[in-house]
Amino acid sequence: MSEDCQKIGNCEDARIQRLYEYLDGALTHQDLEEVKNHLGECTDCSHEYDLECIIRSVVKRSCSEKAPSTLKVSIMARISEIKVEAGH
Repeated sequence: MSEDCQKIGNCEDARIQRLYEYLDGALTHQDLEEVKNHLGECTDCSHEYDLECIIRSVVKRSCSEKAPSTLKVSIMARISEIKVEAGH
């Protein structure tokens, strides 16, 4: 943990929130530089950054996967069956 993190409590407080803003591109140029420099000095925040990058990568990859085309057909067929069974 860097001396800077010790001054504000620990890395799990305000610094971690800044890290998420950094990853989201929601900081000013000056703030981006500050966080970037901090990541170079603080192993705790650097590990948190690496973990968050991995999580975001996995989520992004899983969100881009497409269901098989046969899935939509089978779901629509089942919906039709249920409607017929229900008398609609």
